[in-house]
Amino acid sequence: MLDQLIELPQQFGLQTLITIGILVLLEAVLSADNAIALAAIVQGLHDPKMEQQALNWGLSVAFILRILLILTATWVLKFPLVSIAGGLYLLWLAVNYVRTRGKEAGDEEFKKLTPAESIWQVVPTLALTDLAFSLDSITTAIAVAEQTWLVLLGGVIGIIALRFLAGLFIRWLEIYTHLQDAGYATVVLVGMRLLLKATRPEWIPPEWVTTSVILMLFVWGFSKRNPEAPRSS
Repeated sequence: MLDQLIELPQQFGLQTLITIGILVLLEAVLSADNAIALAAIVQGLHDPKMEQQALNWGLSVAFILRILLILTATWVLKFPLVSIAGGLYLLWLAVNYVRTRGKEAGDEEFKKLTPAESIWQVVPTLALTDLAFSLDSITTAIAVAEQTWLVLLGGVIGIIALRFLAGLFIRWLEIYTHLQDAGYATVVLVGMRLLLKATRPEWIPPEWVTTSVILMLFVWGFSKRNPEAPRSS
């Protein structure tokens, strides 16, 4: 794909504009489930300033990893172990969340750390989580646009959308009781999909089924408001 990057389009016509529009819509839709997962991870810092710093640094690293994945996608995505590793990592995140759910131990661990230590524990998790979520979205983007520079543009759009949406979800996690659980349920769904893609691709449900389940999770996540949350939020 590197050779395609060098050859920038000589005709920036209607077809290119349509492709860019599709990528914008695609990345905006695919970023929603990713954003809620990243927001749930960052919320563990319990400090608005640290949350914003962690998002900025984490998504900066994620952007670099996305670019590297896009440039090497035709080679990297051929190996099933990549999808298996991504799926297992997402499932590990979900299991870790369930294990510490409702316990105060996790909060105490963060309180014992300095702000810098807390942020640098979260930043790698953010970057790796985004990378795992990106495996499917980058594959889809490559199928839509064969030109590497367009796929890279989609990656940039995706990171911008993530930064905006994750910021919103951080606020909403304080307001809606089930939203964090819905986020980690989405993590499980994406992790299982990656594992099936690598081991039993014939078992992968149609895209509309996955999208419908994620939509239902979001509806459930926003179904109950925290009575202690300020109404102005």
